[in-house]
Amino acid sequence: MNVEFVNPFITALTNVLKTMAQTELKAGKPKKKADAVARGDVSGLIGMVGPQVRGSFSLSFEAPLALAIMERMLGEQCTEINDDVTDMVGEITNMVTGGAKNDLSQKGYEFDMATPMVVSGKQHTITHKVDGPKIIMPFESDAGKAHLEICFENL
Repeated sequence: MNVEFVNPFITALTNVLKTMAQTELKAGKPKKKADAVARGDVSGLIGMVGPQVRGSFSLSFEAPLALAIMERMLGEQCTEINDDVTDMVGEITNMVTGGAKNDLSQKGYEFDMATPMVVSGKQHTITHKVDGPKIIMPFESDAGKAHLEICFENL
């Protein structure tokens, strides 16, 4: 998979969480992912389709990190993943994809974004709707872990 395509998602994720939730993420090493099991407790998934590109992007957060982001972004203290938290994860997924889309459009890649879907629960699955390699990248923060997944055809 083209690093030029993946890096805008990493940059957008770290920027969104730093500016919107005062949360610093430290990136781990990316690797190929063979299964569909999410590495977090709540995940946002969004599809992208364009003339040169077809793929999907997902963010998974461990519950403690999702709850910390909720409090830092909106000032609401939650003790469990609820509808407000899943809405927030969907919005973060949308913001990150939008940020990456802006960066990629300057490099000649154009695509439309679907509405994000959010799934939660222990050991839930993420199904990327395209046939391509899946890359997963872990991130660490003071409140827990997040995982970025990206899957694209024709890159």
